[in-house]
Amino acid sequence: MPPRLLPPLLLSALLAACQGTPFAPPGPPLEDPLASAPPVAHGLDAAGLATLLTAELAGQRGDYRRATEGYLSAAERYGDPALVERAALAARFSEDTALLEEAARRWQERAPEAEGPQRLLASLALQRGDWEGALAARLALSTQGGQGDLAGFAELAIEEDAYLPPLRERLRGFLDELPAGHPRHHDAALATALLEAASGERLAAEARLARLAEARPDDPALWLIRAQLALEAHDGTAARRAARRGLSLAPDDSRFTLALAQAELQLGNVAAAEAQTETLLAYHDEHQELRLALARLYLEHDAPAPARRLLLPLIDADDTPPVTYLLLGGIAAADGEVDNALLYYRQVPPGDAFLAARLQAVRLLDEAGRFDEAHALLAEERRRHPGQSSQLTSLEVELLDERGQSSEADALLERILAGTPGDAELRYLRAMRAYQAGDVATLEADLREVLRRDPDNALALNALGYTFADENRRLDEALELIERAHELEPDNPAILDSLGWAHYRLGDPDTALPYLERAYAGMPDQEVAAHLIEVLWALGHHDEARALLQEALERFATRPRIDDLLRRQPSLLDGDTP
Repeated sequence: MPPRLLPPLLLSALLAACQGTPFAPPGPPLEDPLASAPPVAHGLDAAGLATLLTAELAGQRGDYRRATEGYLSAAERYGDPALVERAALAARFSEDTALLEEAARRWQERAPEAEGPQRLLASLALQRGDWEGALAARLALSTQGGQGDLAGFAELAIEEDAYLPPLRERLRGFLDELPAGHPRHHDAALATALLEAASGERLAAEARLARLAEARPDDPALWLIRAQLALEAHDGTAARRAARRGLSLAPDDSRFTLALAQAELQLGNVAAAEAQTETLLAYHDEHQELRLALARLYLEHDAPAPARRLLLPLIDADDTPPVTYLLLGGIAAADGEVDNALLYYRQVPPGDAFLAARLQAVRLLDEAGRFDEAHALLAEERRRHPGQSSQLTSLEVELLDERGQSSEADALLERILAGTPGDAELRYLRAMRAYQAGDVATLEADLREVLRRDPDNALALNALGYTFADENRRLDEALELIERAHELEPDNPAILDSLGWAHYRLGDPDTALPYLERAYAGMPDQEVAAHLIEVLWALGHHDEARALLQEALERFATRPRIDDLLRRQPSLLDGDTP
């Protein structure tokens, strides 16, 4: 629903007041009695009312940016936190994250004790990959006694593979300053234990959880975390004990039943695990996604028979999840039933699992010494699914490369492109192969052909611009190409990285830095890290550069860009600042 400030009755009353004014012919002009009066400093004057009405009407028309700006202007004039909250509501409809963040910060300034702006700022920080900023907002909320859900935040950070050490240390510092009796102390301690365990400090985590168990032994969340940590440590006995304790405290919490099933599987008690999964299925009314998740669980523990029993009923449904065929194909393949597996794989329709199924099928044929059949299968699949032809061709090219048949891969690509010269995906693939072979001329020709047919292809714009920037040539054109890509996809981390790198190559590291920081937050890979480290070093931020280098060395097993940077800048590893 669009934001509304003035209730309909109030608007009706205003209109009625105007309509109820008796008409009289104009008389001689009178001197304005308020001409010399002081300006209105309090209350709603004409300008303030106009601002609010404009904001309200803009919101009703769907012009949420103008509505937000109007409410913010009124809030600045009258200092009313409710108006800033209104602005934040309108900004949420605008889909403009920068505007929403500005409104949230202004709301926080006007109402520092309110939970709403803290929650909003934490959410926005997560959206842009700023885990430390999100944690800071949640800690501020917890300090005020609000529900920061720090344990939930820790679980999300672990699941999303965030860099954990700074988050762990921030939480430890927070705990050191937080009184033991504070209402959010327990939540913060649980979160810290989770991050300690995920960072490899399992003994510290277990000691912390043991202390919490003494203080609050009847907290189900505590026993769930203890069960999960025991499962990760492959201590099925401890996991079963913790899951049973949690289930006694929260008998309707299915997570404990699942943990108990996992513990039984770790202990090799498949029949006992099946009893728990049957309970889960009965409680959740035969939920499809639950069946799939449980089947995966059994497969992870090398128990294909119960996995198959869980999956087969899904085939009879009208809306069989495609991944069902993928999993059944894998079970058949593991049993040596190659042709049966192929039947399952080829039933996966176009969508997320389509390419994975065909990949499994051709790998299975290759391992069985039937590589010619793999080629025939992919050709047949291209005929059956013309909309997936590009993906299937890319898959076949990859398989040929793996077998050392790059010339055959090139020939296949040329043949398919000859029939479909407008296929941007395959032309882009040929451009990238040319680049790997050092043939920049072919890369440029292919990418320019893609752009001739589709000037707004952000992928091609970015690839061509980045190539020029990385080779330190035609930098003005590189920046122009990347900026066009950025206009099309302003939040794409790869494009942000290219934009920062182009500015750095142009001799402007100050402009480059924020783009690279945003890129690394959204796509923390070794190449972006190398760019960011180099720019930090060039700006004299040596401590930050070395800290990020240390993080990258720990995080990335393969890091050619960082290795190249260290060859060019060996002083990064020295103890002294140059």
